[in-house]
Amino acid sequence: MTDPQKVLTERVQQALAAAFGAEHADADPLIRPSQFADFQANVAMSLAKRLRRSPREVAEAIRAELSGFPGTVEVSGPGFLNITLSDEWIESEAGRMLADPRLGVGTITPAQTVVIDYSAPNAAKEMHVGHLRTTIVGDSLARLNEHLGNKVVRQNHLGDWGTPFGMLIEHLLDIGEEAAVAQLEAGQGTEFYQAARAKFDGDESFKLRSRVRVTTLQSGDPDTMRLWHVFMDATVRYFNKVYDMLGVTLTDADIAGESMYNPMLEKTCDDLQESGAAVISEGALCVFPPGFTGSDDRPLPLIIRKSDGGYGYATTDMAAVRYRVHDLKSDRILYVVGADQALHFRMVFAAARMAGWLPDTVSAEHVQIGMMLGKDGRRFKTRSGESVKLMDLLQEAVDRATAAIADRDYDEATRGEIALAVGMGAVKYADLSVSHDSEYVFDFDRMLGFTGNTGPYMQYATARIRSIFRRAGLDPAGAEGPIRLSETAERALGLHLLGFGELISQVTEACEPHRLCAFLFETASLFSTFYEQCPVVKEGVDEETRARRLALCALTLRVLETGLDLLGVPVPERM
Repeated sequence: MTDPQKVLTERVQQALAAAFGAEHADADPLIRPSQFADFQANVAMSLAKRLRRSPREVAEAIRAELSGFPGTVEVSGPGFLNITLSDEWIESEAGRMLADPRLGVGTITPAQTVVIDYSAPNAAKEMHVGHLRTTIVGDSLARLNEHLGNKVVRQNHLGDWGTPFGMLIEHLLDIGEEAAVAQLEAGQGTEFYQAARAKFDGDESFKLRSRVRVTTLQSGDPDTMRLWHVFMDATVRYFNKVYDMLGVTLTDADIAGESMYNPMLEKTCDDLQESGAAVISEGALCVFPPGFTGSDDRPLPLIIRKSDGGYGYATTDMAAVRYRVHDLKSDRILYVVGADQALHFRMVFAAARMAGWLPDTVSAEHVQIGMMLGKDGRRFKTRSGESVKLMDLLQEAVDRATAAIADRDYDEATRGEIALAVGMGAVKYADLSVSHDSEYVFDFDRMLGFTGNTGPYMQYATARIRSIFRRAGLDPAGAEGPIRLSETAERALGLHLLGFGELISQVTEACEPHRLCAFLFETASLFSTFYEQCPVVKEGVDEETRARRLALCALTLRVLETGLDLLGVPVPERM
């Protein structure tokens, strides 16, 4: 089965070459969905001037070369090509799609190694709502790439190293390991940090101990390293509770925090300096990537080693680039990180290319994540102005979902499963349905709604189709067709579904999960129209009509469930 728009692009390009010469074979036919036909090609309008012919004349020449076309082509207006595919072609392709376990989704050949840096909470602080979007978007990109056959290497770049750990370890010793572990596992990392910071600022002896502890930590002292592991293990156990609740695919094996790169930092600096990529400037070791200037128009430095000998984020990120290219053999590296880090990553990538660590054969991309806003249009925070704890927000989503389905006739366990799926699906879908680099307003009332482009609406659409099969006494896998499209609503749904495979490829390449959400929402909307206008299992529907409509229902269900799974949105059997 083939995406209609892709088929038409190839056919029109062949016609262009036949009509005007091979040099025009790669012209964009400018094919778009149309209200006057299935699709409209506007290429004649753009080519006319170059060919010194009228647009309509160019369009007529293209139409003449589209012999054997599976449908009709008409020239409209000044030179538009209105294209209508034959019902038989759509039915045939939909039937092939139904029989295909992958629903027309291809695989990338040769497969790529894609490294995805996402989530990355700071172990010294609470996991807050700022980590939600990077986690959700990154996990969806990992799922999409794996579905296309790429080898995905997840990298959870935890903030797990640095000077704050001196005071954190000393505070752990002061309150005792057992109490510290209990507090960290309970998700009270911010409270733990604040208590340590207060002592650091107000107690000179504690400050001295903390600074000494930083030195022993950096030197690899066994007892200090043991305490660091106690702290980190408890913190990671809490992170895993959040990941489990969200249903993301990150595991402990994916942790690649700042501590992992610590042994590489000195060599990173030495190699950059020896190669000439980095130079000493005002006592600091800096790379000056070309094209970056400050407000004073002076070259902007990427500081690799501070004047006091300390390392910063740039040092770690440069080491990470080299590791991911050289050791992980990456073809593509995706950094799913806040948009406010855009300049930093542009400079890191440019510096890595200067050093020869990031060759032209490897793509490094910053998948920018926009800010989450409250209903007031400001950064999403508590009423007291603090960052909202992520677990608190997720639990509220589940509590609200529980209230929304309170009237359903289910046992307590089933209701709990559905509420968890609806709550997490609502949060994740609301995030993924907007462009990742856009700011978006976090609004429980809207995202938990059962109408509109929301997670619960999408989940309900799949549950409704499953209920049709329960009434029919048939497993969806047993609906084999054939698919026939005699009604307008059937045809519109069938034609739309054919675009699924190509869309998945485009969404993965462009890192745009919101386009998959838009496709799935349109799928659910078209199905709703079909369901209203085309009875499936009602009394009076003959067996042949019932069978072909159940086949279309089965195809729709598989597209919705596959698409939602690639987004990481859970799909409950019932709603």
